[in-house]
Amino acid sequence: MSLINTTVLPFKAQAFQAGKGFFQVSNEDLKGKWSLVVFYPADFTFVCPTELEDLADKYEEFKQLGVEVYAVSTDTHFSHKAWADTSDAIKKVKYPMIGDPTGTITRNFGVMIEEEGLALRGSFLINPEGQIKLCEIHDNGIGRDAGEMLRKAKAAKYVAEHPGEVCPAKWNEGAETLKPSLDLVGKI
Repeated sequence: MSLINTTVLPFKAQAFQAGKGFFQVSNEDLKGKWSLVVFYPADFTFVCPTELEDLADKYEEFKQLGVEVYAVSTDTHFSHKAWADTSDAIKKVKYPMIGDPTGTITRNFGVMIEEEGLALRGSFLINPEGQIKLCEIHDNGIGRDAGEMLRKAKAAKYVAEHPGEVCPAKWNEGAETLKPSLDLVGKI
């Protein structure tokens, strides 16, 4: 079953954020703004720091767009801090890193690998009403591109702000959109 247009299920968890320390995050914190929730398998691994660093490099652009980024793994918030203290890539991360040692959030989003207790690489864009508008899940050997996630976030926001318009493939901010109608059928 697809999670698209469903509401994020309730959760509460501890997070670590550079400059802020430890704090609680819940599904209620996702409401009222756009959020990108990015699941990854584990701290102190190989592909994960490349992805989180790539997101860190684009974090200001996400914030300017009005999108808060949250990274989630089944590690604890303590492990997130230790990783940030020891990894040059993770030291760049300024967005919240949520610990999900019980796997509740990971299961809620359908990305838990039960036999390993780890998450698949899942990316979920959530609108201000708490509904999932984008869902992408990868095998753990395939890293994601923060630039492409940013492009998709811009497209989702554009569509939400411009009812009746849709963004075609490879759409980038400022490019033409489409207005679905009978006049377009068979002409694209």
